[in-house]
Amino acid sequence: MLDQKQKIKIKETTEEFFKKMTPAVLGVEVVLSSVDGLPGAEEKEVVDLNIKLDEPQILIGQGGQTLFEIQRLLKMILNKKLQSIFYLNLDINDYKKKKVEYLKKIAEDLANEVSLTKQEKTLSPMPAYERRIIHSELSGRTDVITESRGEGLERHIVIKPK
Repeated sequence: MLDQKQKIKIKETTEEFFKKMTPAVLGVEVVLSSVDGLPGAEEKEVVDLNIKLDEPQILIGQGGQTLFEIQRLLKMILNKKLQSIFYLNLDINDYKKKKVEYLKKIAEDLANEVSLTKQEKTLSPMPAYERRIIHSELSGRTDVITESRGEGLERHIVIKPK
């Protein structure tokens, strides 16, 4: 578990990191939570960082790609500085949160359409974490099924009637 001193160090390091990147940082909000690991594994700490910016697009990038690379880099810096390993979830202006809500809404709307018309729908290619959101959202439905098709950057989801 991360102690209060480590939490302060995470916040300070993150603020310094973003101030060196861009002067537009409005604030850094650090929220810590714990999640259980796999059975028999240690509990893993999750650090949720939500950054507020005036102009977030440059740090989010197309499809969130820049955001994910910044998250990876910041995680390496923090893990090394704190000599502690934890999961990092970085969000800028609630981009990821809004993206998840959008994907769930699209999944529901398309599933309803497939259920009504009995014709499959193909979504645009998307990264694995986005496909997981769609599959998860529709997994409880009995009227449609989802499957991933394609390879690499062309991998996409197809929603089909059952």
